[in-house]
Amino acid sequence: MAKDLFSQQAAGYVRYRPSYPEAMIAQILARVPGREAAWDCATGNGQAALLLAPHFARVEATDISPQQLAHAVQHPSIHYSVSPAESTSFGDNTFDLITVAQAYHWLSFEAFHREAARVGRPGCIIAIWGYGLIETPDERLHSRIRHFYTDTIGAWWDPERKYIDQQYRTVPFLFADPSYLSFHIRISWNKEDLLGYLNTWSSVQHFIRTNGYNPVDIWAKDLDDTWGKETTRPFSFPLFLRIGHL
Repeated sequence: MAKDLFSQQAAGYVRYRPSYPEAMIAQILARVPGREAAWDCATGNGQAALLLAPHFARVEATDISPQQLAHAVQHPSIHYSVSPAESTSFGDNTFDLITVAQAYHWLSFEAFHREAARVGRPGCIIAIWGYGLIETPDERLHSRIRHFYTDTIGAWWDPERKYIDQQYRTVPFLFADPSYLSFHIRISWNKEDLLGYLNTWSSVQHFIRTNGYNPVDIWAKDLDDTWGKETTRPFSFPLFLRIGHL
């Protein structure tokens, strides 16, 4: 069964987590045989569902976290519901597309495969994607972020994080004719954006519960010196996509 690691920081998740490039969505849609129904599994706050909504008559978006769904973006074509990925109430042969954005590594792979095979139509496309550690051209700032990621909170990541570090190349993906594509998410953030994003990390929340203080607050103390005079700085995330079908 999937883990719920993001309910506590649901408000920050919707505010600070990056969205996905239209170029990636276009690559997925080019392979989808129909446009009647899509299922965005482990939708969180609905970022991926919102990108799918203009292209389908109906988008079902599920998550195990009611707190995440309470902050979800609304659209007339999207129906949100609380449900695990591995066992839903959807009918057989319902969906043309099934997506999992930045969450596939938390699922029970074999159980999800069985459920997707049940609710997907013949030829249904399965698209999973994730993004890795945030990057920036400024070497000092990049080095500080990586040190925080690996040394300060490295021990607090769940074991499944390895699949993100390996850019989904090693994650079990049990669907037919799998292919692999890579993209980048490019953004411009101020200091509040960066700190807000770091606070959404599940490892940070694990650290806080165990140690009683927030490591992001400590990390941020001399951020002004590293950041410099710029109001915003460019950042990017390596984005990786795996696609298969039933």
